[in-house]
Amino acid sequence: MKPLPNSRKPAKAVSMTSGKKNRLIMLFLPVIVAVLLLLIPVPHGLEPYSWHFFAVFVGVIVGLIFEPLPGAVIGLTGVVVIALFSQWLLFSPTELASPGFNQATQAFQWAVSGFDNSTVWLIFAAFMFAAGYDKTQFGRRLALILVKYLGRRSLTLGYAITFADLLLAPFTPSNTARSGGTIYPIIANLPPLYDSKPNDPSARRIGSYLMWVAITAACITSSMFLSALAPNLLALALVKSVVGFNISWGMWFLAFLPLGLLLILTMPLLAYWFYPPQVKFNDEVPRWASQELEKLGKLSRNEIMLMVFVICALLMWIFATAWIEPAMAALLIVVLMLWTGILNWNDIISNKAAWNTFAWFATLVALADGLAKVGFIVWLGKEGAQLLHGIDPQVSAVMLLVAFYLLHYLFASSTAHTTALLPAMLTTAASIPGINMPVFCLMMVTSLGVMGIITPYGTGPSPIYYGSGYLPTKDYWRLGTIFGAIFLIALMAIGYPWMTMMF
Repeated sequence: MKPLPNSRKPAKAVSMTSGKKNRLIMLFLPVIVAVLLLLIPVPHGLEPYSWHFFAVFVGVIVGLIFEPLPGAVIGLTGVVVIALFSQWLLFSPTELASPGFNQATQAFQWAVSGFDNSTVWLIFAAFMFAAGYDKTQFGRRLALILVKYLGRRSLTLGYAITFADLLLAPFTPSNTARSGGTIYPIIANLPPLYDSKPNDPSARRIGSYLMWVAITAACITSSMFLSALAPNLLALALVKSVVGFNISWGMWFLAFLPLGLLLILTMPLLAYWFYPPQVKFNDEVPRWASQELEKLGKLSRNEIMLMVFVICALLMWIFATAWIEPAMAALLIVVLMLWTGILNWNDIISNKAAWNTFAWFATLVALADGLAKVGFIVWLGKEGAQLLHGIDPQVSAVMLLVAFYLLHYLFASSTAHTTALLPAMLTTAASIPGINMPVFCLMMVTSLGVMGIITPYGTGPSPIYYGSGYLPTKDYWRLGTIFGAIFLIALMAIGYPWMTMMF
């Protein structure tokens, strides 16, 4: 029977057509946003090339949020566009007119500058650590032990991950090393035990919850201890240099203690409410884990060697940072794993998640550093100082803190954020009579860890957990906004009064 002339299209065909249109809209949305910003008159006091760079940067961020293409493709596209049109997007007229200045060479060097960033290599090494845990089954063994004793409830697993990070944090001045080298390789083995797979609807069974708990724990502990995050030490030096205020390890710890304890104790529960696992209670899995541990038997030679290597890496990250960069220590362990047969070269080159994250984060680092290079960050600081003129000191302090926190959206590195913005914020605050500078300084420096939660690139461990396949892009941005707001409100509502009592 022939269809009637006015018969409707099948629902499936309509759905596919609608899906293609939506994808097309998302594909062009970053371009439209960038073009609209390019058409806006350049703000007063800012060079045209700086504004044009910012326009492309915002386009890339919009692309990362909606992800019409993989994140690495979006980031690489942004870098290539800026490098190709560097005359209008990257370099000042003075630089272009300098004798011997080779625009093409300089543009290329900037485009690939993210690939020599130590955090990028530390993240890459973290994926190799995880591969070693997986291949030797050492990670599975540790995961089974966790499940055997704490796996009856998903919530208790969340607390186990949180307390593991808390125990390591005071002694590991790199949250990327701590998360990527120790925590992530272990918990990556947990979801499969509950039939929860990455890049699959089953991710929500338990894997998504555990990965989100892990990244939030890393951010909280990074704020809790002076020695838990490398930029904390940089912030300490900047505060002393700009303001002349000395912050000791104990002062930092006490300043964040009430808020830190509250967040540590409630965060797994908050994640349980806002991003609930489908598997909440399971009596059978712990019993099964006991049986699987018996099947694994004694530790193998490769498991023992991997355990020794990981302990060595941890010791280097804690005690030897003056002699060996954490990223180099991690790469040394990767080389040892290759020489001892724990991994082979095929394990390295076939690790798609590692290479994808490596390319994605490296391009973001270059783009974020470019904002400082073109002078956009300095201009932003000056404009902020002018806006605050004549405003109540307490209100000014809050506005500066909120601005410092939210501007982390522009950075793919806590170190870059600290270097670019903290001196400007401290100088601005010091020029406003009535601001309690010791309290302001403590509020600023202790915000460095928790602000990393807001984006999938906000701090070193973020790309690791985002690249795990258990945290879809939309979920990450949504949860980052929710938890970022919770952390910021808690910092002002609990941290500020407590620090004011201290000083």
